[in-house]
Amino acid sequence: MRLPSNRQCAVEGDGKKMDQAPPFRNPFVHVLKFTPMEKAKIAFMTVTLFPIRLLIAAFMMLLAWPFAFLASVGRSETTVEPQCLWRRLVDIILKIIMRVMWFAGGFHWMTVKGRRALPAEAPILTLAPHSSYFDAIPVTMTMASIVMKAESKDIPLWGTLIKYIRPVFVSRSDQDSRKKTVEEIKRRAHSGGEWPQIMIFPEGTCTNRSCLITFKPGAFIPAVPVQPVVIHYPNKLDSITWTWQGPGAFEILWLTLCQLHNEFVVEFLPIYTPSEEEKRNPALYAINVRRVMAKALGVPITDYSFEDCQLAMAEGQLRLPVDTCLLEFAKLVRRLGLKPQNTEKVLQDYGNRARKLEGQKLDLDGFAQCLDVPVSEMLRDMFALFDEHEDNCMDIREYVIALSVVCRPAKTLETMKLAFKMFEAEEDGAITEMELAVILKTALGVTHLSVSRLFTAIDPENTGKITFDKFRCFVEQHPDFAEEYLYTENAGLHSSPCHGHQAKPSLSARNLQGTATTKTANGICPDFSPKEHGSTIDGLLKKHN
Repeated sequence: MRLPSNRQCAVEGDGKKMDQAPPFRNPFVHVLKFTPMEKAKIAFMTVTLFPIRLLIAAFMMLLAWPFAFLASVGRSETTVEPQCLWRRLVDIILKIIMRVMWFAGGFHWMTVKGRRALPAEAPILTLAPHSSYFDAIPVTMTMASIVMKAESKDIPLWGTLIKYIRPVFVSRSDQDSRKKTVEEIKRRAHSGGEWPQIMIFPEGTCTNRSCLITFKPGAFIPAVPVQPVVIHYPNKLDSITWTWQGPGAFEILWLTLCQLHNEFVVEFLPIYTPSEEEKRNPALYAINVRRVMAKALGVPITDYSFEDCQLAMAEGQLRLPVDTCLLEFAKLVRRLGLKPQNTEKVLQDYGNRARKLEGQKLDLDGFAQCLDVPVSEMLRDMFALFDEHEDNCMDIREYVIALSVVCRPAKTLETMKLAFKMFEAEEDGAITEMELAVILKTALGVTHLSVSRLFTAIDPENTGKITFDKFRCFVEQHPDFAEEYLYTENAGLHSSPCHGHQAKPSLSARNLQGTATTKTANGICPDFSPKEHGSTIDGLLKKHN
């Protein structure tokens, strides 16, 4: 598979072209690289400035607790009371305490651009890109409400501070929680400015700020004016980003507090008032607001979404590389509606049809006929992923392998079994080294892959062929076969580093030159949009809880 260099801009949901082509960088991966000087600086700061800053930040949190507790006592969760003098005073005190805490953390001055709208003008603030728990800075600056997991209010100390800003809670144990959350946001948004503004991160998860991923429609369902707010961290060393694959929560805190100064810029853009069409179509409203925010940030927009994290966090034996083409493929599968409901049956049917073709190449029309979809720009983009030699033909077997990985990313052996079935020779049910290379490079979503060491290890008799049974036995004996035989042989294959709990970290992951360690879910922004792909999201959330 390959990402063609001359890809056209993808088409948005409203039929318009994207402002910029989708990015080549995986938005869910953050790799830090340090120079020797930076390593020395971090080591020095760790034993000098870091503990002092950490203690001051902790003290400020403790200091804020009694004020937040007193202001929250006796307050109704369903009605809003007039802001009396002493509550306003508490609000000012808490903002000062939080500002001192951020100052102690190295955020010595914060740049604010534009004017924040009044609650009556724009009851909802949409913030992007969402990349870290440091995105809480604008929340503490404004004391606006946010959408949070219901479990957060039970966390000692933190729960009291959270309840003070009157958040909208989402409960994962309540089947109707998403619907109730949207209704509560609509109720507050239509209160005429009585309730505090609600800050929402419509991306629904953290990225590395290289692009804006799909906005979830929850913030746009109330059909009220919103104020887009964009966040910048223009620091030389990006110690801020906390996404799905990369440094963990404490490592981010440690590295950030070890920086002498951290810059933060928040920009309030003009209020966006929806048209009548956008009021009827929250998805279109979200697309158009995202386009405005991307233009202000100067970054691309892409249809990668929270669901794509499932690929990045899959627990199979093949860990996807950082620059895998499968994220782009998954996006196109989703937009073309090609993700099957009955996955196993559809994949088996595709596999049988592909086997009958016996490696016969298909052109674009044949590909469209095989998938039973019309030729479109998006289908051309998908075809180009498999048209590696740019000779207007592709092997349908590669499509089936890629679809299997996208639909069941944790089932590596099932995908390999299907691939062997399509490639194996009828006389002996075996495949060659070249065929194994095609299978594995497609399953990883890369253009080039050497499998010589792996094939030799599976075929010690040097017969030149291997069967699926031999491959399965080898994998059972060597569960870390990809680490041992693929990532070490292919120096350019930067493997995904998020599986440290399963297998030993790769050499590149252990090297401080590129830190990308095991990552747990951040959980900052729960998804409260009405379910469209509920099973996928719920499975992912359960995995990280």
